[in-house]
Amino acid sequence: MTSPIAAVIIAGSFIAAGAAMAEPFTVSSPDLQSGVFSNSQIAGAFGCQGGNTSPAVAWHNAPAGTKSFLVTMYDPDAPTGSGFWHWVLANVPASASSLPRGAGSDASLLPAGVMQISNDTGKPGYLGPCPPTGETHRYVITVTALNVDKLAIEPGVTPAVAGFVAHFQTLGQATFTARYGR
Repeated sequence: MTSPIAAVIIAGSFIAAGAAMAEPFTVSSPDLQSGVFSNSQIAGAFGCQGGNTSPAVAWHNAPAGTKSFLVTMYDPDAPTGSGFWHWVLANVPASASSLPRGAGSDASLLPAGVMQISNDTGKPGYLGPCPPTGETHRYVITVTALNVDKLAIEPGVTPAVAGFVAHFQTLGQATFTARYGR
């Protein structure tokens, strides 16, 4: 016996079953229009000498009923066996539709109430790309629309746990992928 289709994926967007098929939920970055990170966004650690400035991120057409967002940047190509979380923000209010350049290191640029979750270095905020020499990695920026005002997570939670909790509150997701190699 087959089960009904529970979701539809359109142009990198996840739309929950029963969601209205209006304009697709999308995410983009005016700083990453070329699809490649510039030196200003590259890490200033791990042998990289970049400016470590988070790119501006904008999203459009969030699903009806969105009460907050989870914003992440993840490197699935990191040689860790589990990827690498570069940036995680929880409890971004539904009234927000973008984050300005630099919000990953300057909390005053974030909307009130946003929780910066530690990246995989154990520090909250943005850590730019810095793949091993000779490798090009993908960096997936995801905005997840949630049906709750705040995720039921505590400060100090890992990115994986935040994503797990968000999974059960997800109305839709939009992704954008940029690359960087050295």
